[in-house]
Amino acid sequence: MRELSLNILDIAQNSIAAGASLTEIVVAENTREKTLLIGIYDNGKGMTEEQVRNVQDPFFTTRTTRKVGMGIPLFKMAAEQTGGSFTITSEVGVGTRVEARFKTDSIDFTPLGDMSSTITTIVCMNEDKDFIYIRSVDDEKFEFSSAEIKAILDGVPLSEPSVMSWVEGYITEHTEQLFKN
Repeated sequence: MRELSLNILDIAQNSIAAGASLTEIVVAENTREKTLLIGIYDNGKGMTEEQVRNVQDPFFTTRTTRKVGMGIPLFKMAAEQTGGSFTITSEVGVGTRVEARFKTDSIDFTPLGDMSSTITTIVCMNEDKDFIYIRSVDDEKFEFSSAEIKAILDGVPLSEPSVMSWVEGYITEHTEQLFKN
């Protein structure tokens, strides 16, 4: 994929398909060490050890509409080609944890992409689910919680265009602040 944000979108959709009511997305950048951690953690139905092995194989998918599943294998490859690492752990009935670590100074590092739009899309198109987005750069961080926003909105749909615009602007503004400190 051209941007890591698209991998995140794909894996978050996997979490939703697995019945997760809560998905946490962490993007943690360390500029001193030139690393980027992307973590997607959910409380979905989880997977067996065999399923965890299979999901990393591009020629395996549980979908009936196609014969291959490229999301996890491409994400893993993107991390490893930078000299980084990839792990996926899961427990049936508990959930799944996906972590990719990237070396940002590698010539093979894929750009992060538009996380504001990605998170807005995930959150506002899945109103019945809860999401936490944590974005950090070195010692600075901010956290976005869809549950908190839904409580404040008191019934106003997240898919309302003005709400979607606000969510995207909020995430963009707070991300920009991380880089000003």
